[in-house]
Amino acid sequence: MKTYESIRRASATAFMIATLAMQQQAKAQADPPAGHDMSTMDHSQMAGMNHGEEMNKAGTYLMKMASGTSQNPLSWPMPMLMPKLGSWNFMVMGQGFVNSTQQSGPRGGDKVYSANWGMISAARRLGGGSLMLQSMFSLDPATVTNQRYPLLFQTGETAHGIPLVDAQHPHDFIMGLGVQYAHPLSENTMFQVYYAPVGDPALGPVAFPHRASAFELPQATLAHHLQDSTHIANNVATVAIRHQWLRLEASSFYGTEPNENRWNPDWGPMNSYSGRVSLFPSSNWMAQFSAGHLTDPERQAHSPGGEEHGGDVVRMTSSLHYTRPVGNGNAWSTSLIWGRNHNTSNQRNLNSYLVETLLPVTTKDFLTARFELVDKDELFANDHELEHQLAHSVGNVFRVQAYTAGYTRDVGTFQNVETGIGANLSAYVVPGAIQPYYGQHPWGANVFIRFRVKPQQ
Repeated sequence: MKTYESIRRASATAFMIATLAMQQQAKAQADPPAGHDMSTMDHSQMAGMNHGEEMNKAGTYLMKMASGTSQNPLSWPMPMLMPKLGSWNFMVMGQGFVNSTQQSGPRGGDKVYSANWGMISAARRLGGGSLMLQSMFSLDPATVTNQRYPLLFQTGETAHGIPLVDAQHPHDFIMGLGVQYAHPLSENTMFQVYYAPVGDPALGPVAFPHRASAFELPQATLAHHLQDSTHIANNVATVAIRHQWLRLEASSFYGTEPNENRWNPDWGPMNSYSGRVSLFPSSNWMAQFSAGHLTDPERQAHSPGGEEHGGDVVRMTSSLHYTRPVGNGNAWSTSLIWGRNHNTSNQRNLNSYLVETLLPVTTKDFLTARFELVDKDELFANDHELEHQLAHSVGNVFRVQAYTAGYTRDVGTFQNVETGIGANLSAYVVPGAIQPYYGQHPWGANVFIRFRVKPQQ
C-alpha cells in the first residue's frame, strides 16, 4: 500500500507541475485567458453551424462533449454538421475506416474489416439551461467478423468464450444513449448532470475513437483497457460542476465490460465509481486526472484453469492534450496519456504510457504518430501451461513498446462526407523472453480508406 500511495502522490504532483507549466505557456499565446468562460465564445464559425434560434451558454457547453461528458481541447474544430429542427439544435458526427491489416510473426494475423461509429445529439433550451439527448452507434458487430480484428499484443474481453489475445474486440452497436442537462449557476459556473443506460463515466481521457489526436488511426491503442475502456459502460450517472477553467465530476456505473453479444446493452447495478478533475487553462489546452474503482471489469476472470486475471480494478489516469486549429477545419492535436490498473485480487500494477499526434502538413495531407509503452499480463491467457511456465521462469508481466507512423491523403469531400486514403506501420520492441512466440522484430501494417462527416469549407 505504501508503494501504491507513493505512486499516487507522485502522479498527482507530476500532474500539477505539468498543469502549472501549461498555464505559463498559455499566457504567452493568443488564446482567451485562463479565467475566460469558453461557453460564452462566439460559435458562429463552428463547422456546420446552421443558425436559427441561437443556443444559450449551457447549450454551447453541452455541444462540446465528445463521449459522455469527456472533452477534447475546446479549440478543436469538431467535424460535425449542425442542422436545426424547430427549437432543437442537432449535432451529427461520424467516421468509418475500411481497413486491411497485415501482421508478421507466428501470432500475426491478416484481415479486412471496418471500424466505424456515428453520433447524433440534439439540444434545446430548458428552464434557464439546456437539455441534450445524446446517442452513438457502431456497425462494428456486422463489419468486424468473428468478433475481433488482428492487433498484436492487444488483450481484453472475450470472443466465443475465449480471452482475446493479439486481437481487438468490436464496439457495441449501442455505444452511447443518454441525456444531459446543464444550467449556469453564475456567470462563470456551470452545473451539469448526465444519465445514460449506455454511456461514458468520468474516468480517463477522451476514448481513442473520438480523440482529436487519434482521428487518422483506425486501430485501437494497446493501452485501451488501462486508459479509456469504460467509454462504453452501462447504467451511468454523472454530476459535474465547472467554474471558469476547472471542472469536477463524479460518476457511478456498472463496472463490468460488455459481453460478447455486441447488439444489446449489458445492464447491471451501479457497483463502480469514479471521479475526474479537468483543467482548461486556455482554448488550446486541456488536462485531466481521474481515478475509479471498477467491479469485476473482465468477464474472462471466471474461466477456469489459468492465471487469475480477474478481480476488481482501481484505475488511475492522467493526460495532457493540445490542439491548435490551422484552418480548413483541420488542427494539430497531440496527447500525452498515462494509465494504470491496480488489480485488487493479485495486487498487480500494470502501467501504460502513450504519446500521440496528428499533424496536418497541408489542407489535404496528414501525418500521424503514436508511441506506446504498455505492461501486459494476459498475452498467454489462452495457453495455461505456457502461462504458468513463463510465470515461474520470467514472471507474469511483459512490457511492450509500440511505434506507429502513418499518412493520410484527403481525396475529396462529397455531400459532406470527407474521404481519405492512408496507411500506417507499427514496429514493436518486446522482451527477449517472449520473442520465441512473436519473433524478434514483429510489425504490423494497415492500409485504409477513411470516411468522415464534415461540412464543406
